[in-house]
Amino acid sequence: MSEENKNYKEALTQPIFKTISQAATELAVDTYIIGGFVRDHLLQRGSAKDIDVVAVGSGIELAKKVADKLPNKPKVQIFKTYGTAMIKTDSIEIEFVGARKESYSEESRNPLVENGSLQDDQNRRDFTINALALSLDTKNYGQLLDPFNGYEDLKSKLIRTPLDPDITYSDDPLRMMRAIRFASQLHFKIEKKSLEAITRNKERINIITKERIVDELNKILLSEKPSIGFKLLEKTGLLHYILPELIALKGIDEVEGQRHKDNFFHTLEVVDNIAENTDDLWLRWAALLHDIGKAPTKRFSKKVGWTFHGHEFVGSKMVYKLFKRLKMPLNDKMKFVQKMVLMSSRPIVIASEVTDSAVRRLVFDAGDHIEELMTLCEADITTKNPTRYKKYHNNFKLVRQKMIEVEERDRIRNFQPPVSGEEIMESFNLKPSKEIGIIKEAIKEAILEGEILNEHQAAFNFMIKKGQELGLKPVKK
Repeated sequence: MSEENKNYKEALTQPIFKTISQAATELAVDTYIIGGFVRDHLLQRGSAKDIDVVAVGSGIELAKKVADKLPNKPKVQIFKTYGTAMIKTDSIEIEFVGARKESYSEESRNPLVENGSLQDDQNRRDFTINALALSLDTKNYGQLLDPFNGYEDLKSKLIRTPLDPDITYSDDPLRMMRAIRFASQLHFKIEKKSLEAITRNKERINIITKERIVDELNKILLSEKPSIGFKLLEKTGLLHYILPELIALKGIDEVEGQRHKDNFFHTLEVVDNIAENTDDLWLRWAALLHDIGKAPTKRFSKKVGWTFHGHEFVGSKMVYKLFKRLKMPLNDKMKFVQKMVLMSSRPIVIASEVTDSAVRRLVFDAGDHIEELMTLCEADITTKNPTRYKKYHNNFKLVRQKMIEVEERDRIRNFQPPVSGEEIMESFNLKPSKEIGIIKEAIKEAILEGEILNEHQAAFNFMIKKGQELGLKPVKK
């Protein structure tokens, strides 16, 4: 049964809604709040920061009228191409658009637009739960208009398109990503017919810009349980077009009775694990990509079984190509993900034998990102054996404790050489030469190996000794 005609005045108590209603009345324009604000209010998901307003008339004129009525007289941003306008006030973004109907061509997700009714506007919405509208008209203020039973879909936790899903997804293939993103964010199910339509139209994703695809991927990754979205991307075939590196991890090979784990589903477990401990988008990307080097490095040896030698190094190189292909930022964010992938096995390797020198090198190489690396490695424990699970986590506790001890004593994080190149030159009366680099590297190695303390006098004495081994004569003072 539709919830149309039910009133939700309590959702519209903020002063801004009254102001919009007054402006709409003066312009004699029927006006509605539609989309995410209404959906999230009915789901009791907190107050939205983005509000979409539909006017059966000019959205731009309505925005100007509203801005003129507000005390702070906010600037109206006008987007003539789309016939929309935006106001930012009290940390809320309000987008105004005239009700419209749309038609699409095969080559583009950008529609041909003409003026329409509220029903036309609701017809063009991606999902029934986003077609819900609340009236701002004074005569029926707060009335819910729900022509597609979106309210029932909210209660049933269902993602469904207002019209034929094949048309909806073919017209704008980004909606396939959005369906999966909402399923992941809200823990909803995609209606069977809709899911089948996504599978049929999966190739259409190729007309969508990489930037828009990545925006949806990021939202899936930032959801409470990202595996929901990535399993749907895999099931529908979309993942093949977006992240084939993950598809390559699928499956279990068996030779002479020896098998390896399915690295695709292991990866999703790792991403879910890390999502419980961090909202850092780029650390979540590192979790998603930490094993992508395993597909190209997979080998079978009769002596040791399945191996993935050097997969961390290969994977870190693949990160660059993946980021470039998806037009993601080739900056410090990418380098961070590369570093996490490259070092993803280091704490695991040293956890079985926690030595001072190994921990010093780990802290030195990870630098400021040691905590993120440890979080990633702890998320990488996906064994279902409770004894092993406990053992691995206890080993990581030992690594963390040793990190604290080593850092307090040796100050390896943000390492700066105790002896500078200038001091080496003065001590041996040298001009710039390769010997300076050799001595500095030897001092660093001696500190990391625990041969000398990370302090000036010990490093100076070691410098003199090393210089003499290289045939250099110290300057007498």
